[in-house]
Amino acid sequence: MPQIDIFSKINMSRNTFTKVEQRIADYVLKNYKEILYMSITDLAAECNVGDTSVFRFCKTLKFHGYQEFKMYLAQSVDVNADDSSLNTGKENGLANGDDMPLKVLDTNISALNETYSLINYEEIKKVVSFMLEANKICFFGVGSSLLTAMTAKSKFMRIMSNVECTYDSHLQAMQASLMTSKDLAFIISYSGSTKDVVEIARICKNNSVKVVCITRFLKSPLKSYADLTLLCGANEGPLQGGSVSAMISQLYLFDILYTEYLKNTYEVSKINREKTSSAIIEKMY
Repeated sequence: MPQIDIFSKINMSRNTFTKVEQRIADYVLKNYKEILYMSITDLAAECNVGDTSVFRFCKTLKFHGYQEFKMYLAQSVDVNADDSSLNTGKENGLANGDDMPLKVLDTNISALNETYSLINYEEIKKVVSFMLEANKICFFGVGSSLLTAMTAKSKFMRIMSNVECTYDSHLQAMQASLMTSKDLAFIISYSGSTKDVVEIARICKNNSVKVVCITRFLKSPLKSYADLTLLCGANEGPLQGGSVSAMISQLYLFDILYTEYLKNTYEVSKINREKTSSAIIEKMY
């Protein structure tokens, strides 16, 4: 990735900005560290503009979109750092030395604690009620979120037969197009703004499918298509895609859903769990 100093680029281009773009530029220059952990919708709200205005601002700076802009912003923050607080790695507890394993542990524990603080138990019960009513439950995600989707599918498959997870994004779109109002979609995206999953959510809603999204940001393009949103508490910078702490917090939410579902279907789930365990027992030494 070539070195680009975002701050110099903004200052050099300032006389070409519209008034709206100047407002966004001023906010970026004053709040660059916070923006590293903001969705496009969060930034738009802070600047009192629309998502498309932020996107146009990024395009004016010759970036493909908001995520690329954030990647170079993170790089610029690191390059221009004059103290430890500006170093993206140290910000996230990844300093060198004997205390590094403890700092990584603290990061993961912090993600779990924040996720726990964001949980609304009534919403958990509502999601489980969707699961109980669904003919078919599909898990969707791309990149590292696909790994979460695959793990969730594997976990629930131990106690229920109507779960699916397709690995290819094109096949996911096809699968979503065949879902109905009697089905349930879990859509996982840390940013809530990944194009493929937002498109899947749109397809699902057009088919009146119940949609539960798991994301970091309450304000995001994905949220607008969700019937319910569960928030994970991990902070992931734009140069940290696929961080373990984000996956841990997402899987923690699925663990809670699994336990609540098991509680509501104990007799049937107990039998199914025994069957699936027996089916693979001979494959183990």
